[in-house]
Amino acid sequence: MSISALQEFTFYFLIYSLAGWLLENVYSWFIDDLFWKVGFLKGPFKPMYGFAPLFLSLTLTRHLHWIIILILSLLIPTTIEYVSGVILHSLFQKRWWDYSTQSLQLHGHICMKFSLYWCPLSLVCLYGLHPWVINLYTHMLPLWNWLIPILSLSMLADVIWSSYSWRSISKNILTTS
Repeated sequence: MSISALQEFTFYFLIYSLAGWLLENVYSWFIDDLFWKVGFLKGPFKPMYGFAPLFLSLTLTRHLHWIIILILSLLIPTTIEYVSGVILHSLFQKRWWDYSTQSLQLHGHICMKFSLYWCPLSLVCLYGLHPWVINLYTHMLPLWNWLIPILSLSMLADVIWSSYSWRSISKNILTTS
C-alpha cells in the first residue's frame, strides 16, 4: 500500500469516526435526551464507525453485484460491532452497549434490530456520503498533508489515555468487589 493510499484511508477513517461520534450522540439525544454519550475514547471519535465505512468503501473498487453489497452492508458493520464489543469487554470488563435484552442478540454485543439499521445506514454512507468525502479529501489534500500527523497523534494519544483510564477504573472495580 502506498503512502498516499494510507493517507487517504486515514482521512476516511477519521472523518467517519467523527461522523459516527456525532451520529451516536444525536441518536442518544433523541432517545435519552442526553447529547454526550460516554464512549471508550475521551475525544470525539468512534473508531468502530471509522472502520466499517472504510472497509465498505473498498467494496466500491470492485464491481460487485448489488446483493453482495447489500449483504456486506449488513455483515461488515455487524462484525466490527461484535469484535469491538468482545475486545472492549475482555480488556476493560465494561460494556459500552448491551443488547442482551433485545431479541436475536449474540452475547449482548450485537442484535438483529441494530444489524438491520446498519444496512441502510451503510448504503447511505457508501452512495450518499462517501462521494462527498472523496471530494472533500481531494480539496483538502494540501492541508491534509499537514493535518494527518497532528490528528493521528491526537487520536493515538486519546487511545492511550482512554485505555489507561478505563484500565484503572476496571482494576479498581475488580479489587473492590
